[in-house]
Amino acid sequence: MPAVFVHGVPDTSELWDPLLAELTRADTIALRLPGFGAPIPDGFACTKEEYAAWVAERVRELGEPVDLVGHDWGSILVQRIATTTPELIRTYTLSDGVVSPIFVWHDLAQQWQTPELGEQIMELMTPDAIVAALSDAQHPDAAAAAARGDDAMKRAILCLYRSAVDLRSEWDPGERAQQRPGLVMWGCDDPYGSPAGGEAAARAAGARFVLVDGGHWAILEHPAQTARTLEEHWASA
Repeated sequence: MPAVFVHGVPDTSELWDPLLAELTRADTIALRLPGFGAPIPDGFACTKEEYAAWVAERVRELGEPVDLVGHDWGSILVQRIATTTPELIRTYTLSDGVVSPIFVWHDLAQQWQTPELGEQIMELMTPDAIVAALSDAQHPDAAAAAARGDDAMKRAILCLYRSAVDLRSEWDPGERAQQRPGLVMWGCDDPYGSPAGGEAAARAAGARFVLVDGGHWAILEHPAQTARTLEEHWASA
């Protein structure tokens, strides 16, 4: 069965390249979410439900359970699939993005969710501003990520976050994630979400929790370490 990787905001599938290069397995697929360096299908409104359904369909097309890995929003989508369609996965891994009993949106997310303010914030997000913000959050390749951002991605981000104002109540995973072996990895200095949230989600799911040195993109700051942790997780399933 393949390993499928789902990026978050504001990334594209290229995020995973350094990690994939460290893995000993070659059966890997890095999905490119609509609007994030990929066309947005007609009628696709970029809501959380549509993104979750889109990822689930891509996995379903593979015809066998997969090892599903996500980061940031990709992690939230993976968690949703693990709790609603567990038959699609063999194992799952979440990193720096989960719904937990103590989940609260970070300040930038709340700004994006606010009509007019969100649009104003996006207008201020020039390439230089994005590079500076991502660098402050320890993105492993801030310049490349900023270069791949465009107006379509900005619109997709606003729609996605505005569909998820009540994410904790609407997508509460409860204990359903216990149906498949789970791993939660988290950057100890993540400015967008406390490690306590990741640990709470891991505890509810009966999953292993691993704290990684670094920020929001900690698992990509240390691709060799992350590859070893993932392969241990997959081998133990």
